[in-house]
Amino acid sequence: MNRSQTIKSLIIVPTIGFLVALAGSQNGLDFNGYPIFAICVAMAFLVNWIAFVPAYRMQSEKFYDFTGSLTYISVTIVALLLSGKFDLRSMILTTLVMIWAIRLGTFLLRRVQKAGKDDRFDAIKPDFYRFLNAWTIQALWVTLTAAPAFIAISSAKVVEIGPLAIAGIVVWLLGFSVEVVADQQKTQFRKDPANREKFISSGLWSRSRHPNYFGEIVLWVGVTLIALPVLQGWQWVALISPLFVFLLLTRVSGVPMLEAKAEKKWGGQDEYESYKANTPVLIPKL
Repeated sequence: MNRSQTIKSLIIVPTIGFLVALAGSQNGLDFNGYPIFAICVAMAFLVNWIAFVPAYRMQSEKFYDFTGSLTYISVTIVALLLSGKFDLRSMILTTLVMIWAIRLGTFLLRRVQKAGKDDRFDAIKPDFYRFLNAWTIQALWVTLTAAPAFIAISSAKVVEIGPLAIAGIVVWLLGFSVEVVADQQKTQFRKDPANREKFISSGLWSRSRHPNYFGEIVLWVGVTLIALPVLQGWQWVALISPLFVFLLLTRVSGVPMLEAKAEKKWGGQDEYESYKANTPVLIPKL
């Protein structure tokens, strides 16, 4: 991405955040005259822009992922406290988002500390605008991904927990379990020095080449299902969440990057070509 494209992104990304905040705030609760969901979106961007300052000065990306998780946690808590809505649906959504964010944040923080750096940022850290853009995009990632939870918690509508919410909890548990197990299996695989130059093809990784991403998509579908009964009007913008997560992981930063990296490292090797031919990219085979 060149300088002109980066500047455009720095304009477009917050604009998208503003439009989502505007839509999701309809039929929502206010705090001192300001829509709570809009406050949540503004806070997501503010947290990341503040964190960018020391990160750029230190030329460090080590707390980038941790800041993303911290944004989820802090914004979720603020949404709950400002709304003053401690109904069962809001409490469930708050708990599920926080469990996921704490788990992922600690996992990614340990990984980058062990590796010493995140090579995705090598080329962009020295460039003020490109590095700032990365933090700005992370704020939009939080906004779009957790929109169902933030909107439902700040919604003026209260509905008792029903079958749809229960189904959502089950779906979330399935997705979260798959993601956690897949990450643990890969971590254990990499701990063995004998596997240094090998690719993992055991456990859940024998069923899918990216089971952790499958789990990630599924758990946000679960969150969306839980939120659905209280959505009204433009609040249905929350449905963008699972679609956004799916497109992000399968078309942008997840699967494409890792598939290209794997192809460069193992492409042409009989064992890898056989694994690739017999193992789905995302949805696990039964």
